[in-house]
Amino acid sequence: MKAESLAAVGRLPLPHDNVAIATRYLAADTVIIDGERRFVLSHDVLVGHRFATQPIAAHTPLRSWGLPFGLAIDDIAAGTYVCNQAMIDALRGRDLRGLTVAGDLTIALPDRPNFIDHIEPFHLDAGTFEGAAAFAPLRDDRTFLGYRREAGRGVGTRNHLVVLATTSRANAVVRRIVERLARRAPPQATFDGAVAIEHTEGGGHGRPNNLDLVLRTLAGFMVHPNVGAVLALDDGVGYVTNEALRRLMVERGYPHQAVPCAFLTLTGAFEDDVAQGERVAARWLDTLRAARRTPEPVAHLTLALQCGGSDAFSGISGNPLAAWVAREIIRRGGAANLAETDELIGAEAYLLQRVRDVPTAERFLAAVARFEERAGWHGASAAGNPTGGNLLRGLYNIALKSIGAALKRHPDVRLDHVIGYGERHTLPGFAFMDSPGNDLESIAGQVASGCNLITFVTGNGSITNFPFVPTIKIVTTSERYELLADEMDVDAGAYLSGTPLDDLGARTFDLVLDVASGARSAGERTGHAQVQLWRDWPQRDASALARLAAEPAPAGASIPLVPLTGASRLRLPEPCPAAAGGVALILPTSLCAGQVALAIARRLEARGLGRGQGVRRFLALVHTEGCGVSSGASEELYVRTLLGYLVHPLVRHALLLEHGCEKTHNDFLRGRLVAAGIDPGRVGWASIQRDGGVARAGEHVERWFERAIAAAAEPALRSVGVGDLRVAIAGSAPPPPAAARGLAAITRAIVEASGTVVVAANAGVLAI
Repeated sequence: MKAESLAAVGRLPLPHDNVAIATRYLAADTVIIDGERRFVLSHDVLVGHRFATQPIAAHTPLRSWGLPFGLAIDDIAAGTYVCNQAMIDALRGRDLRGLTVAGDLTIALPDRPNFIDHIEPFHLDAGTFEGAAAFAPLRDDRTFLGYRREAGRGVGTRNHLVVLATTSRANAVVRRIVERLARRAPPQATFDGAVAIEHTEGGGHGRPNNLDLVLRTLAGFMVHPNVGAVLALDDGVGYVTNEALRRLMVERGYPHQAVPCAFLTLTGAFEDDVAQGERVAARWLDTLRAARRTPEPVAHLTLALQCGGSDAFSGISGNPLAAWVAREIIRRGGAANLAETDELIGAEAYLLQRVRDVPTAERFLAAVARFEERAGWHGASAAGNPTGGNLLRGLYNIALKSIGAALKRHPDVRLDHVIGYGERHTLPGFAFMDSPGNDLESIAGQVASGCNLITFVTGNGSITNFPFVPTIKIVTTSERYELLADEMDVDAGAYLSGTPLDDLGARTFDLVLDVASGARSAGERTGHAQVQLWRDWPQRDASALARLAAEPAPAGASIPLVPLTGASRLRLPEPCPAAAGGVALILPTSLCAGQVALAIARRLEARGLGRGQGVRRFLALVHTEGCGVSSGASEELYVRTLLGYLVHPLVRHALLLEHGCEKTHNDFLRGRLVAAGIDPGRVGWASIQRDGGVARAGEHVERWFERAIAAAAEPALRSVGVGDLRVAIAGSAPPPPAAARGLAAITRAIVEASGTVVVAANAGVLAI
């Protein structure tokens, strides 16, 4: 049996913790030496996973960072691989090759859990509470080169022309305008280029529950110091409109008059709308290109603290490093912003160790309680937050994830402010912003609040970037840094290898000032960015929960046709040749893989790959799910939808592209394909994180499609008739009577010919 010292193979976050984090793969029966003590590992232990370093009695807490994250089911001996049911279930469905020393060893997992999840309830005692003192200001001559804006807008770290979709219905026009502006005015030394802000909100007829959040986030984008000019486009329909946006900015004192801006409403003529938008935006190009950076004190930096694709080392290396940098900015009069409410549940005791006063602590606790209540309205819980990537890399539950995430607050720094999602905030100090745990949604709120720089800590290797605020990526381990070097900026794994945190922090602080002064971050060099606002939630309270939970699943029975009176039958066409070929589909398994999938599809479409070989076009179906998809009925609906896309008759070739840390990752979907009786070999598989980043994943995807197209037989053509149609009827508004009668006649003709018509349950036609 091989012997190893605990210090060489494990990490105790705090000396009195009773479980350690394995810093590399450890084989079963390894002897661990801890001073005078010796104990033997019960199982193979994956890197980032935990094993007991002391005996833990049944029903007593397991602790990391001194905080409880679980209760022992039975007595746990030192050396035992500690695991809950969620981790066992997650690992059983994963391809674990590459996670052992040899890379292909079979890992013997525990067959049952030895602890249950546990969060210690936090109680604020206002009577004995004492507020923490603020930092004494540090005055030095450190500066960065930024764009000073008027009317209290702050100092920009970038100078962008932003074309903003006020509503999701303007996305396509916004995208095309920016494509034209990019050809007309590419980025240069003093102008960082035009960027499109697309999102999924607005576009409906009913009042959304997130209306105020959406409008104030868009308002924050418009007055952001990194925005040199902004063009906002809407369709004038519903509640999310330019008029509503302007009204909110006036009522709440946003300095929008200090920003060169314009508001346009779409006419419905796509090319005309694009041409008009380009003409309006082009008027600002000379002014934007004439802007100059000036030396500015660090006090004008507001840092967004983010993490995503977290692992067990996020709380050891990456988050403490980001906290170190935030401390240095705050000491110099600047600000930092922590977010992701549900990813702090269980870490309240740490976060509130240093806080300004009782009202600030109470506002934070109220935000947590409100988030838990909203999740409960939908039959969900924040306990379901950890993703497949979290579980694979050692974050067994929300308590462990939260404890590590909270370490983005440096122990010396106090919590000064608690603000709402997207709420504009200009005060110095450390602020908490209420937001969901989804990285992209959270970042959008932080940017809207005024953050002009982002540090993003990742264990798995998240590639998230924001279009007009630079993101500095801090990866927790050197192994992941080397795999994803093109996407990452800082190797926090150097701390695990012995580099003092102060030395690594000083180098990272220098990098922060360089990027703030115009140096390109890795994400900017890659050219990948995307935006997602805090999405609407359907329930306003818990009143409908029992009814929704009790609704039976659709039985799949047909709706009987109502007899027609006085209507003539449609004349059915004769059989005709089917269209040759189908689509080649890149299907992202999550929100964070969406824009990468879209870029690859556009590149393959431009190449003309597969033309004349059965491929009519390349597509990517971008969506908002996967990263934080909830369990139960909503997850089943989402997965069923993805599987339907993969086997759709118009899809000739399909490939699943995972980000790599999502809940519905490739291994998860491979298992669901098998369960549905679908051969996983009929689709392709690629991973942004495992393949080594955006560029390498793109090459992997292109090679797979080249092979699949070359190996495919010529498409077999046959004549088809109306009976081969599968027609969908959708639309939220009831159609005019004449249109309804026409739809009814078409439906009858198709169904009587043995075809199928599918009507959405919320289609307006059903209201007639």
